[in-house]
Amino acid sequence: MTPTRPRDLFGVALVAAVVVGILVRLSYGSLPEMPLGAGATLGVLGIAEAIGGNVMRARIRRKPGTQPVQPLVAARAVLLAKASSLAGAIMTGAWAGLLAHVLPLAGTVTAAGNDALAGGIGLVCSLGLVGGALWLEHCLRTPDDPRDDDPDDGPPVGDHP
Repeated sequence: MTPTRPRDLFGVALVAAVVVGILVRLSYGSLPEMPLGAGATLGVLGIAEAIGGNVMRARIRRKPGTQPVQPLVAARAVLLAKASSLAGAIMTGAWAGLLAHVLPLAGTVTAAGNDALAGGIGLVCSLGLVGGALWLEHCLRTPDDPRDDDPDDGPPVGDHP
C-alpha cells in the first residue's frame, strides 16, 4: 500500500467542486438553508485523527509507558486514515463548489450570506479532516531502524563510512 498523495486528493476535490458547483447552480433556489455547523463534525473527526496519530506514533516508536501496536490495529488505522482523507477531499470540493456559487450572491441575498458562512466553516473543517487523516497515516509509518530518530546513537550497525 502506498502513502496517500496530496495531488490525488486535490484532483478528487477539484472534481467534486465542479460537480457540486453545477448542481448548486442548477438547484440553489429549491435547496434548504445550510445549517451553520453542518461541516463541524468533519473538524472534530480531523482533530480526533490527529490526536490518534500522535498516540499511535508513540506506540509504534515504543516510547516508555506505551504498549506496542498490534498489526491489525495499525492496518485498520491506516484504512481509516486513507478513507478519511478521501472523504475529506470530497467534502472540501463540495464546500468549495457551494462557496463558488454563494459568495458572489452573499452581498445581495440573505440566504446566500448565511450559506457562505456555513460553507466557510465546512471548508475549513473538511480541510482539517484531510490534514488529520494525512497526519495519522504519516504517524503509522514504521521506522526502518529505531535509532534513525536519535542522532546521538551514531550510525546503525552494519553501515560503513
